[in-house]
Amino acid sequence: MTNSAVRFCRLCLVVLAGASLLAAGTARAQCAFGRFPSVGGVIVDANGAVKNSQPGDMAAAIAEELKNARPIGSELNQRVGLRKISLRAVETAVAKAGQPNAADLPQEIKFLAGIQRIQYIFIDTEHNDIVLAGPGEGWKMDERANYVGVTTGRPVLRLEDLIVALRTAGGARSGPISVSIDPTVEGRKQFEQYMKSQKTFTPAVLDGIAQALGNQTITITGVPETSRFGRMLAASDVKMKRIAMQLEASPIAELPSFLDMMKKGGAKLGNMMPRWWMACNYEPLARSEDGLAWELRGPGVKVMTEDDFIEGGKATGTGKVNPMAQKWADLMTANYDKLSVKEPVFGDLRNLMDLCVVAALIEKEGLLQKASLSLPTLQGKDSKFELVNWPAPKNVATQCSFVKRGSEYIITASGGVEINSWDVASKSVINPAVGEVRGKAIATTPGSLWWN
Repeated sequence: MTNSAVRFCRLCLVVLAGASLLAAGTARAQCAFGRFPSVGGVIVDANGAVKNSQPGDMAAAIAEELKNARPIGSELNQRVGLRKISLRAVETAVAKAGQPNAADLPQEIKFLAGIQRIQYIFIDTEHNDIVLAGPGEGWKMDERANYVGVTTGRPVLRLEDLIVALRTAGGARSGPISVSIDPTVEGRKQFEQYMKSQKTFTPAVLDGIAQALGNQTITITGVPETSRFGRMLAASDVKMKRIAMQLEASPIAELPSFLDMMKKGGAKLGNMMPRWWMACNYEPLARSEDGLAWELRGPGVKVMTEDDFIEGGKATGTGKVNPMAQKWADLMTANYDKLSVKEPVFGDLRNLMDLCVVAALIEKEGLLQKASLSLPTLQGKDSKFELVNWPAPKNVATQCSFVKRGSEYIITASGGVEINSWDVASKSVINPAVGEVRGKAIATTPGSLWWN
């Protein structure tokens, strides 16, 4: 590549087009199970293309959902530090409902009693049950069709995501659940050729770069790409890149865009292109000595970064980290909790990670056997209960943003999400206090779906 082309390369930040995941259908079909055309605030058409959402895209579906919503009981609406839900009761309720999917199940089952994170897993040997526990409260639908806590704004857990985690836990043993959104090899080659032909920068160059790179490919592994779970993985990755690349404003002052940081920080990139991905961030699990109580500890999510070397249309990890890219990753990690309230897609992603860790722990430690419990409906081993399929996110158009710093201009970004749930489930320490919490949390009246 010529020197002038290299200078150009430093100007244009290549990212994904903004998205929301929209599918065709009636308002009732769109609202079933609280599943809206958009997930994570960022729309997938019938061909798998992720496209920009418009303010009115979900208005009819939201109005229909609000019209059909039933009031939440006062006790369920109460904000508590530890709400518990019985997997045995969930299994029984779903099996008895006789529905092909969860569209007509009670809200307290669909939204797992309003629990907003999983903190504890208890084995109830007396009642042959596994109990999940964490902070919870009533829920509402916000203006972007996210289901969030009425006071905290944190997304609630979803039955459909729990089902995906349980059904894919065995496969996750051999490799992480992940999503990656990347330019194609052909697109990168066309980009290099295009840049060689440019001698000066004009705004039209941005359109040329986007056209040369073409659509970027979305790759989801480990979970059904047609599930809400898979779509949420893609949506969280899109949202992270859009914030990093200043394609939309960061919702919190503590996390500026990577472009702003580059402009002010003076870091050099050359043809080392940073990629970011979100990964699990847990401390070793705490467990009781008898293995009947477990606690998830730590913030849940961290942002990782590494430089890719781009040559011949291929991106190769270098094992090196650009200091400014690392600083941006650290800022997002440090402010993840606050960010997940302003952008619920990130809270949803953390919930997915919690569920995957729980599912891996159940599988690894044989917790179902310890509880003498079977979950054939939830695990899909003997069940006609299926997840509703949505168009799978397959590709997203390239969109460019840039900032000029002296005579330099660019950056390209790739990355994704990686959930190594078995790695988390394999690290634990004994803490007697966890067993004490279990003793107070186990239901005194078996058969309850949830309790405070």
